[in-house]
Amino acid sequence: MIKEDRIDLNKRFINAFKLLEDRGAIVKNDRGGKGVGDVAERVLGNKAYGHIIRAFLNPDSKRVIDYGQAQSFCRAYDINEAWLLHGIGNAFGFDMPGDAFSNDKFVSPGSGNILFTTARAFAGATLGSGDSAEDNTYFSIPGVGGAGLVAFQIDGNSMDPVIRHGDIVVCKSVENLNDIRDNEIYAVRSNGQVWVKYVQKNFNNRGRIVRLKMISANYFDNDPFEEDVNETTRLYKVVRKISNV
Repeated sequence: MIKEDRIDLNKRFINAFKLLEDRGAIVKNDRGGKGVGDVAERVLGNKAYGHIIRAFLNPDSKRVIDYGQAQSFCRAYDINEAWLLHGIGNAFGFDMPGDAFSNDKFVSPGSGNILFTTARAFAGATLGSGDSAEDNTYFSIPGVGGAGLVAFQIDGNSMDPVIRHGDIVVCKSVENLNDIRDNEIYAVRSNGQVWVKYVQKNFNNRGRIVRLKMISANYFDNDPFEEDVNETTRLYKVVRKISNV
């Protein structure tokens, strides 16, 4: 029986193939280098395997593309590997969180609705409505309203190029883990640590979220990993980033 993740992978392959057809990069019956046989040669290593590519493209076929073949397809046609392999971002690039103003434009009058802190303090702190404003710095950004907002600077390149080292992310508290949407960017705070990652939920057989799979945008240098959900786990949806110019 074909596993669900392979079926989803093949659906994304079919989608990517159609997008490439729309762009003119693939022409099914072409004999000038853009046909199905040419796809087979670049993905499967043999031009005579066009029938296998056509089987992948047939939703009723029991034959589906595997991860290695999908990776070859990505590299041959400049498809975003994170999207095709894991469903993250979009076919030709990453979905980026909204950019706020550059650093010289978000000067705050000294108060606001966004708590600015450090990643280290954020990892160890319990942030909420009971925090004392005397010990914290707050600012505001036009168009970013509401409570439960926190901002801190990113240290490291694991989310490059979506979020770069030195960027500031603004995050909104998620009240219920069931509100998490797979493959979106969250700040995850648990056991005195904090990560900013694409997040996917893992359930137990009772439908309870027990682990979070965390995936970096810079997946070449950073493997996905899982973190157990416990009483210390808190999530914050990344809603803005502030970059240097």
